[in-house]
Amino acid sequence: MALSKPLVLTGMMGSGKTTVGKALARQLGVPFIDLDEEIEREQQATIRDIFSKYGETAFRAIEKQKIASLLPKGPAVIATGGGAVMDESTRVLLQECAITVWLKADVETLFKRIKGDETRPLLTGDDPKQTLRRILTQREPFYAQARWVVDNSGRSAETAVEEVLRALKNDGK
Repeated sequence: MALSKPLVLTGMMGSGKTTVGKALARQLGVPFIDLDEEIEREQQATIRDIFSKYGETAFRAIEKQKIASLLPKGPAVIATGGGAVMDESTRVLLQECAITVWLKADVETLFKRIKGDETRPLLTGDDPKQTLRRILTQREPFYAQARWVVDNSGRSAETAVEEVLRALKNDGK
């Protein structure tokens, strides 16, 4: 099965975008691109440092530009940052130029996967689980605009990969 355009994974931090994305890329024989890693490499700074020095708005502008530069390069599996879909023009670009998949996971699963991860700039504060819940509530309507939704709550990465591959096969893309 061959991709005709990039397959873009969206979803919250801890939803499995990197793990599932790497496995999908292997199965499909295409490159895997972790958007946050690409940004860190180009900016020579961690996401956390970019947030603290320049703010979320500046980070989202960098993220938007990077997505726009990657999509025309052809088939690949791309794992976006969790907030990439918050920008309307980015969502339009993804809908037009990519096959989008929302890796959906409930708050309990997400929190279990990311608990203690100090690299998550949006989860600093007194109640990271409540912050996670609030962010998920804000983003869900935008994630739901993905072509496919794959529930990855408490499931193995292999199961999510199989579901995405099945959707690709049935869709003919």
